[in-house]
Order: sequence, then C-alpha cells, then structure tokens
Amino acid sequence: MKLLENSSFEAINTQLTIETGDCQIIGRIESYSCKMAGEDKQMFKQFCQEGLPHVLEALSPPQTTGISPNKLSQSQSGDEAEGPLSDKCSRKTLFYLIATLNASFRPDYDFSRTKSHDFSKEPSSYCKVNVLNAVNSSLSSAAGGEFSRLQPQLWQAVDDEICLSECDIYSYRPDLDSDPYGEEGNLWSFNYFFYNKRLKRIVFFTCRSVSVFMTPVDSETGNDLDLDLEEGTSLVR
Repeated sequence: MKLLENSSFEAINTQLTIETGDCQIIGRIESYSCKMAGEDKQMFKQFCQEGLPHVLEALSPPQTTGISPNKLSQSQSGDEAEGPLSDKCSRKTLFYLIATLNASFRPDYDFSRTKSHDFSKEPSSYCKVNVLNAVNSSLSSAAGGEFSRLQPQLWQAVDDEICLSECDIYSYRPDLDSDPYGEEGNLWSFNYFFYNKRLKRIVFFTCRSVSVFMTPVDSETGNDLDLDLEEGTSLVR
C-alpha cells in the first residue's frame, strides 16, 4: 500500500490533535493506493495461499447501528462480540484492509495475523450517513466547537479524495491483544476504511481519545523525580 500525498489531509491532521479538559483527541486521516507492487505482491501471494483472492470471508456485524464510536469499545467485549457474523468480503479486499493497517501503524504493530472477524462492513444503504454521524457525534461530544469548525472541511476533503457515494466502508474492531490503542488510559477509538474499488484507493480515518490523567512516567528523569520527592518527604518528617 502506497501512502498518497494529500495536502488537504495534511492540513486537517494538524487540527486533529485536540486538547480538552480531561482528555486529548488524537486523529489522522490518510489515503492509500491499492495498486500492488514489489513487497505488496509478495505478501499478497503468501496471504492467498490459504484461499483464492475472490473467496469470501465472513465479517463481524456492523458497528454503526445507532451507536456512537465512544461506545464501540464497550461493545467489543461481551455478548455482542460473539454474535453471528453478518457480512462478507473477498480475501483480496481483506488483504487491502490489513495492508492499510500495517502501512499506517508501521513499524510499531504487525497486523499479519488479523482475521476477517476483526472487521465489519457498514450497511451500504445508509453507511455514509451512519458512519459520518457516528464520527461527528463522538468528536463533537469530546472536542465541541473545535471539531465543529473542522467538520465541513474534513468531509469535503474525504469526498474529494475518495468519492464517498462510491465507497464501501469498513471498520476495524480488534480484541484487546491486537488493539493498537489498547493501552491503559485510552477512552475510546475508531478505525474506518473508505474503499473505492474503481479508484483502487482507501482512505483510512483513525482516532482515539486518551485520558490526560493516565500519562505514564517511564523515563529515568521521571523516576528520579519520584525518588527526590520521596526523599524530600522523609526529610520533612
């Protein structure tokens, strides 16, 4: 998957890191070409050893059935996650989705073992409305006016790049072990793929909300500071 340059997306991404009172919104939107070359072709051949490119794979039920993304993380565990699989996609499309994740999160994460049931396809009859409303609702609730001002520009840029009316929309719903945003302090997240088969292109929109109260202190400086504070406390006593 080749990352495509898009100046509109670059400008929007600078505005998708938003500080709120108790959390930080971190989002990015990227465009990828599905035209395979070199390494992608080799990976695709290996991927299809388990089945032909046009064999259909079962997906999990859609995520945006009247709930907003900030509630999706709660639905990824429990009874709903074990419900019946409701849609399918070809192994070739599944490869595109997995390859997009690998390209976007490289080198920190490897999604080569990701399965079809980690993805959902939003119903085509109203996927655009539901997905856009879910994203808008979640970001507006978290960021208020800052996102409201960005919202028209964002969706216009997406439409210009991918032609929303022609897209199939998929979402990634990982388990806790494979979630790139599964660390402590993550409040909610979403990962949407806007796939235009005619253009052979995917626009990937990923976003998360992180609690500002759960920032880990891993550096030696931080540990030394904690030690100094403890020593200072003991001297006062």
